[in-house]
Amino acid sequence: MKRTILKKYEGRITKDGAGVKLNRIFNNRDVEEVDPFLLLDFFDSDNPADYTKGFPWHPHRGIETITYLIEGELEHGDSLGNSGTIEPYGCQWMTAGSGIVHQEMPQKSNRMLGAQLWLNLPKENKMTHPAYRDITIDDLKTHEDENVKVNIICGEYKGLKGPVKGTYVDPIYFDVEIKPKKTFEYSIDEEEKVFILMIKGKIKFDSGESADFNKEKGILLTQGDKIEIQSQKGARFLLFAGKPLNEPIAWGGPIVMNTQEELSTAFKELDEGTFIK
Repeated sequence: MKRTILKKYEGRITKDGAGVKLNRIFNNRDVEEVDPFLLLDFFDSDNPADYTKGFPWHPHRGIETITYLIEGELEHGDSLGNSGTIEPYGCQWMTAGSGIVHQEMPQKSNRMLGAQLWLNLPKENKMTHPAYRDITIDDLKTHEDENVKVNIICGEYKGLKGPVKGTYVDPIYFDVEIKPKKTFEYSIDEEEKVFILMIKGKIKFDSGESADFNKEKGILLTQGDKIEIQSQKGARFLLFAGKPLNEPIAWGGPIVMNTQEELSTAFKELDEGTFIK
């Protein structure tokens, strides 16, 4: 069965960190419908004042964060001792697990364009050892033909596998460009939740339903085993897919656990200085 549009998300312009302006596509109000994903922030600005205040040191537990840049640079550091710069077509995949403290500081550039996706960790892996993976443009796998160009971060497309395989939830993450008057086709497990973040252009499905970057930024697709997306003038989007965990969620700011007791313990450990294991 071909997938089509289940729900559209306009997103909400907000500020986070020390004052970074971004478009929050979905968050804790949407967790049941986007499970196993938790939060999606889209940033697109040519004004450095929108983002250079950055995200100073802050904690996470119980999740993975995936930050992908198309344009711009972002310096980062964490309590594991990792540090570096995410450059265009680079990706920072961080497993917070039992607890990590990090900072992300976007640098002044002509344009800052990218997204951060929060991926939930299964109950049995919430307190796993924190880890960090850095994907650069040299690691990225790309398929291009007369119809599409697909950067593969995680998952497989046309026989090419992305540089990352999820350890806990194994998602699919593609950066897709459809060429004018062409179609993107992909076969997928019908159990996977599929979400699309529009980057530019307009897309259309066989059902006649369409989505326009200028009107809506996010699209949740129906269930099915085939995706066919057309574009008359060309389009670009990020595609995320993952199997739902169907587990209870207790969410407090940067920490996502299964119970309120676990959440209280996390904040108690932050207060007592025992958060990092």
